[in-house]
Amino acid sequence: MIRRPTVVYMVILLALAGAYYYLNNRDQPAADILVTPGPTDQPTYLFTAESGIPTSIRVQAASGETVEVARDADNAWALILPIEAKAEQGASEAAASQVTTLRVLDVVPDVDPEIVGLKVPEYLLTVKFNNSVERTLNIGVVTPTESGYYVQDASGGDVLIVSRGAIDSLLGLLTAPPYLETPMPSLPATDTSPAETVTPQP
Repeated sequence: MIRRPTVVYMVILLALAGAYYYLNNRDQPAADILVTPGPTDQPTYLFTAESGIPTSIRVQAASGETVEVARDADNAWALILPIEAKAEQGASEAAASQVTTLRVLDVVPDVDPEIVGLKVPEYLLTVKFNNSVERTLNIGVVTPTESGYYVQDASGGDVLIVSRGAIDSLLGLLTAPPYLETPMPSLPATDTSPAETVTPQP
């Protein structure tokens, strides 16, 4: 005769074995399936390494102000506009670096260019590269979130939202051109002829 405690132990053992078998052979629910994450979206830039190295940067405002810097025959930056002068190399090279950081934040399809300031652009940015490529961008108004500008290639195409920081740095050339030396205003000409002597009358 089997003792009662032995029967209890056998029942418990069978229950544990059944639970083990069930847990290891049931179908995995969808929530437990591991999904390998895909690659994260890589940032997109207006100008890539394939565009080449900037050799000329021209920024023009709708109000008429224009500044342009370009590399000379010695590959040094020189100021072309608003006047021809030697350029501060560090500031000019920084502007060239900003050209390569114009990041595309979004594409805005089917938007009226007039609404976003592109029918009559607020600014024009023209960049020439060492591989003879030249691109001109129309720059419109700042987006409602103030994170970027509405931008469109002068040749047409999609309206893009481009990061504000890089564009602001380039637009800053209009108010602070990279002069090597601050131009001195010319003084008005003065009359250096000797003064006429007046003889008193007796």
